Amino acid sequence: MTHRPHLMVWPALAVILLDQATKWAVTRWIRPHETVPVVKGFFNLVHVRNRGIAFGLMNDPGGTLQSYLLLGASLLAICILLWWFKRLGEGGGIMALCLSLILGGAVGNLVDRFRLGEVIDFADVHLGSYHWPAFNVADSAITVGTLGLALSLFIKGKGDDRS
Repeated sequence: MTHRPHLMVWPALAVILLDQATKWAVTRWIRPHETVPVVKGFFNLVHVRNRGIAFGLMNDPGGTLQSYLLLGASLLAICILLWWFKRLGEGGGIMALCLSLILGGAVGNLVDRFRLGEVIDFADVHLGSYHWPAFNVADSAITVGTLGLALSLFIKGKGDDRS
């Protein structure tokens, strides 16, 4: 590696630890399907289980085959992220951070899948009749990392278009 590996390790580790700590707290203090209002009309803490992917997509309670496919897809994604990180050059600091956030989120949810066969979600955001599916720290890290990576690639691509 031509860059500092801590750009990949520390943010990913922080996401994994925060994700697992918050999920532990939720399972300890909030009963399944219970709602705890935090900011009335906007944000609740909940305790729900998700056998699907981020934000409740593909959540099929009886999908054993789906669980194995998601485990495999998660492991493949982790391998791709590590490969991509290894290929980054010296100037890839922002991209490394984004890849690290995605990696930490993927590992955080993978821990749940291995341990429980499903993922614990607890953040419930809503505004009026608009309601976002429950999510967790890992989902948030994956989303922020993916958006940052897309923006970074877009900006990098714009810089290469000089005429």
